[in-house]
Amino acid sequence: MTGTGRIALTPLGSAFDLLAAYQAPDGFFFEREGLGVAAPSITSGPLIGPAPDLRTLARTTSEVLRGPGDAEVAPIAVGALPFAAGPASLRVPERAVSRVAAGQTWLVDLAPAQGARLPAFVPDRVIGDLPHEAFRPVQLLEQPPATAYAEVVAAALERIASGDLDKVVLARTLQVDAGRSLDARRLLHRLRAVEPHCFTFAAPTASGTLAGASPELLVSRRGSRVRSVPLAGTAPRAGDPDEDVANAQALAASSKNRSEHAIVVEAVAEVLDGFCDDLAFDAEPVLEPTANVWHLATRFEGTLRNPSTSVLELVAELHPTPAVGGSPQAASLAAIAGLEQFDRGAYAGPVGWIDASGDGEWAIALRCAELVADRATLYAGAGIVAGSDPADEVDETGRKFRAFLDSLRWG
Repeated sequence: MTGTGRIALTPLGSAFDLLAAYQAPDGFFFEREGLGVAAPSITSGPLIGPAPDLRTLARTTSEVLRGPGDAEVAPIAVGALPFAAGPASLRVPERAVSRVAAGQTWLVDLAPAQGARLPAFVPDRVIGDLPHEAFRPVQLLEQPPATAYAEVVAAALERIASGDLDKVVLARTLQVDAGRSLDARRLLHRLRAVEPHCFTFAAPTASGTLAGASPELLVSRRGSRVRSVPLAGTAPRAGDPDEDVANAQALAASSKNRSEHAIVVEAVAEVLDGFCDDLAFDAEPVLEPTANVWHLATRFEGTLRNPSTSVLELVAELHPTPAVGGSPQAASLAAIAGLEQFDRGAYAGPVGWIDASGDGEWAIALRCAELVADRATLYAGAGIVAGSDPADEVDETGRKFRAFLDSLRWG
């Protein structure tokens, strides 16, 4: 074991499963294709914040993770941040397992108070299991129901037609009475298997656990290199290969979906261009598949102009992108507040990690649910632009619900 200031590092084998280090409901998990961070508990670790806004949180986090003279005093901060503007905080886990580069897996411990010792690290082996029965209709409650959601979409289209909005993302929820205690760890195991290229995540909330598998990278920083992959524009997947290809091709050719996607690309490019040299991105959107839908995606990559800019500073400037809010930003956020019938909490907010060097990775908390004992609240949204059809948006959110409900049978 080696120590760096208050940090103790123990190497672990490259075959270590990060999910073995996660425990619900107080742990944190964030992984994509085997890389990420997991912690058995974060609620007992040092709290950063609450800060009044994300910009302040970014400054405070840099100060906490690096001590006087720029000495590293804490290894990493993690969390799921709220969608809406307002107080935000992160946690520094007392113990975490980190694999943010291939072949480098570390048990990371904050040195405890003098005379105290952290307990021995005993990972909890991950075991799959058979699924529970499918949920019955009596166990499910849509808020708002499909008909009411279509009316909300129609109201948004009226605002778009009047020129008040270019785009707004409207979400709805599905309440699940599972009839049994839900297991976040088993759900993550299933989500990771179904969506291996997504960011599988879990973080504690005020009342339970937010868990999901997001296809969308908000931003990452590795040294001076910055990446972002915004998504907007959706089409259903199909079991028939020919039909599936046709759906993808129709999405790529859809003027309505390309217009929706262009709004997001323009906003992300404007922000990143203020921080990066050599900013490059796809000239045409590319097709990004998930288990149940196709997306249009644009891949950004650039070099930081100022190497001291942290990933959390980029998060603060990018969030909320039009992929989860809309455009213009102020008008779309006001429309969300007026038309949606629930508090998003951390749904559609940034989730991820940052280390003392300012490196980190942040996804958008999509395709997720909040688990509280035997209940789950599922979230699904759709981007509304001129040309959107309320019935299509109902179908899109319904497909997202059905895909997550299937995975929840393993939870």
